[in-house]
Amino acid sequence: MKISFKQIDHVMLCFPEGKENEARRFYEEVLGLEEIIDPERPHLRGAIWYQMGNIQLHLMKDQASNFSERHPAFEVDNLEEARQLLESHGIQVKDLTPIPGRNRFSFRDPFENRIEFLQYVE
Repeated sequence: MKISFKQIDHVMLCFPEGKENEARRFYEEVLGLEEIIDPERPHLRGAIWYQMGNIQLHLMKDQASNFSERHPAFEVDNLEEARQLLESHGIQVKDLTPIPGRNRFSFRDPFENRIEFLQYVE
């Protein structure tokens, strides 16, 4: 099972100092993302970039944990499969207030960043 991401150009999230390996495990092993590596142009300040279909996710080290409602919202093609995949990894999914024409939920990554997945319905 793999999440089918659709849209957003890029979003930057933070992880605490010293948690780079945990960040890589979560985003690569749980979400199945592929890292963008360009030896000719290394990312600034140790950023980690991932490709998600035709969009990008940028991660950056931060000195403190960020627990906030700020979040990216990713449109996916397979919302229920994405929910099942996250829950199979022990990740708590929260249903959100309904918005006409879309189904959605949110979850937190290991660094307390809030992430929303949504799928448009007809």
